[in-house]
Amino acid sequence: MSILNVLLRPDQLLVAVDTLAEDAHTGRKSCGAKLLLIPQHNLVLAARGSSQFFLRIYELSLQASFRADFTMEQLSRELGLVIDQLWPGYERAALEAGIQPNALGTEMVLGGWSPRVGRIVATAYAKQSSVTPAVVLQLEGGLASPGEPLQGREDSFSPDAVLQSSRIQAAWLNKTTGRQVAGGHVLAAVLREGQTVIHDLGSI
Repeated sequence: MSILNVLLRPDQLLVAVDTLAEDAHTGRKSCGAKLLLIPQHNLVLAARGSSQFFLRIYELSLQASFRADFTMEQLSRELGLVIDQLWPGYERAALEAGIQPNALGTEMVLGGWSPRVGRIVATAYAKQSSVTPAVVLQLEGGLASPGEPLQGREDSFSPDAVLQSSRIQAAWLNKTTGRQVAGGHVLAAVLREGQTVIHDLGSI
């Protein structure tokens, strides 16, 4: 697991992730995209956890975005069900690859500008096992994952504050797990009505 931070207000959404990726088979480190855009609808999909699972969900979301009747509200409703449908196959493949069950898990956020309600909206999803359905949560103020090391810190859209929070989270994660699971750079997508900008906030 790595870093996934979200801040939102009616006119703006910020989603920040780190870029450290790891090959589950070899342990080799690389640089990964943990947030991806659906640009024609001004949406961002971001995740922490399995990159392969995230990319599959993104692929299906992108395909859905080509529908003539597409709305982000419909995609938001569908994603929880899609995650549940795909999870058993992912779980089996991961176990066959020797990945321990307690290492499986994903957290995702879909957010952006909603023409239907005239403001920014975002939904978070979490999945740990096939035993229980995905947790689906409509976000109000934001999300910090992991949240433990940021308790007591004020939320801020400031790039410096977002970078500093990510560094605190990465240090906490790496110490807690006993190995490097978060790092690289901090990428932040900032969305407003009619606009999305990706920022490289700096290295962790």
